[in-house]
Amino acid sequence: MTEADALTVLCLASYEKGEEFMRECHRLGCRVLLVTLESLKKAAWPREAITETFYMPRDLGREDLLKGVSHIARTRRLDRIVALDDFDVETAALLREHLRVAGMGETTARYFRDKLAERMKARSAGIPVPDFVHVLNDEAIRAFAAAVGPPWILKPRSQAAAMGMKRVDRLEDLWPAIDSLGDRRSFYLLERFVPGDVFHVDAIVRGRAVVFQAMHRYGQPPFEVAHAGGVFTTMTVPKHDPAWSALAAMNRDVLALFGMVRGVAHTEFIRNAADGVLLFLETSARVGGAHIVDLVEAETGLNLWREWARLEVAGEDGAYDPPPLADRHAGLVLTLARQERPDLSAYADPEIVYRVKKPHHAGLIVASADQARVRALVEEYASRFTADFFAFAPAPEEPPE
Repeated sequence: MTEADALTVLCLASYEKGEEFMRECHRLGCRVLLVTLESLKKAAWPREAITETFYMPRDLGREDLLKGVSHIARTRRLDRIVALDDFDVETAALLREHLRVAGMGETTARYFRDKLAERMKARSAGIPVPDFVHVLNDEAIRAFAAAVGPPWILKPRSQAAAMGMKRVDRLEDLWPAIDSLGDRRSFYLLERFVPGDVFHVDAIVRGRAVVFQAMHRYGQPPFEVAHAGGVFTTMTVPKHDPAWSALAAMNRDVLALFGMVRGVAHTEFIRNAADGVLLFLETSARVGGAHIVDLVEAETGLNLWREWARLEVAGEDGAYDPPPLADRHAGLVLTLARQERPDLSAYADPEIVYRVKKPHHAGLIVASADQARVRALVEEYASRFTADFFAFAPAPEEPPE
């Protein structure tokens, strides 16, 4: 790619992430522009790969954002606009629509951010979802509560991870919980709490077709880890497991229905403990957090950040194929740590392929051709982490400043 032909990729990041995406864009000859928050000026961005960085306040309004990025575009041709975090998906769609840059627009983006829109769309197409109601009309909520008994989950429509979610176990607690939302209640949905195994599927979509999928099962549902405490674990779903093919088919159906043309997706499903039925929970147009990218790479050799960059540079008409894949099993064990720099030197098994290096976090990824060995190590490490490192901080209600 010559200098004149070089693509300009504008990256939006409201959290410190996506470093490997930007490095790969740079390696492919792109100009990389980063728009991030003023509070992240000192973050460890890959500055060698970034042509220019622009900072904005977190509370910047919609019109000021459009004006600011339009000002950038006066002297720079913007070929791609990419959201590196879940909270940036709608912003990127807004900017694409306003500047007429190719990619996911605002209508499609709603299906990858708004949990109410996701459930309504899925249910209308016959994809099973937990019973739910919009927290809007009093009569509809009363009818739902009468038909679908507790426990329920009161869930924000557009947060990420487990932020703002609340379990409601008794009918007498329901209306106080709803009333506490004030005039923001329409931004929530109420959902039947479904016990069961929670899975995540991390996928690459090219030309509306899913060209890569990786299946994993959480040890404890993320909601329980975030709100009740515990060590976060997730492991490969082996291809001979009937859940693998069922998840693959349902994930393809969801991403096709929601209109993803090109990109990466992180989608979650739950297998109802009562009847074994798989239910769609939510999806997002991003890579998974909590070192899931590193887990997928340990298992398959494919780095989702790098492949996403290759996919964006290829665009609608360029060639893209996933690389050859390894076939291993992998598992991730992660926890907040009491220690600022936890000492994991006592964990020395040869299957360890990745060590998390982040203050107040302890984390390891193991990989092996032997599924049973991975499971045994994950279970052993989760128990040891509880004694050696575990600390608990409840999930925040809103993104941190």
